[in-house]
Amino acid sequence: MKFAAKRRADPVVDITPMIDIVFQLVLFFMVSTTFISAPGIQVDLPRSSSQTVLTEKREINVWMTPQGAVYVDDQPVTAEELRNEFRSAAERDTSTLVIIKADTAVEHGRVVTVMDMARSEGLGRLAIATETSE
Repeated sequence: MKFAAKRRADPVVDITPMIDIVFQLVLFFMVSTTFISAPGIQVDLPRSSSQTVLTEKREINVWMTPQGAVYVDDQPVTAEELRNEFRSAAERDTSTLVIIKADTAVEHGRVVTVMDMARSEGLGRLAIATETSE
């Protein structure tokens, strides 16, 4: 009597569920992680009791330090470069918000000069950043 030799099927490992779980873990960590983009410019903002937070898709952040340096989005600029930045932003969209983040030690006249420069280039929406007093 001759028995037919049964051929065993090669074992196949399906890794699709493992890939699904890895992608879910990646998505979970991406969503739950907070990224804070704090600029390296140190300014002591004035205090305010108001907690209004403005976020715009088109905004220009202008930092002013007590030493006289002016930064636009983490880049040091001269007065002429600042004027050019305002001009190009006004050409793109005149409703661009200019947020001035001036140190408490910055003279009021310098802040007004930057505000006037923005208005003269066609940007009329201005805001002065403050910290909440707690």
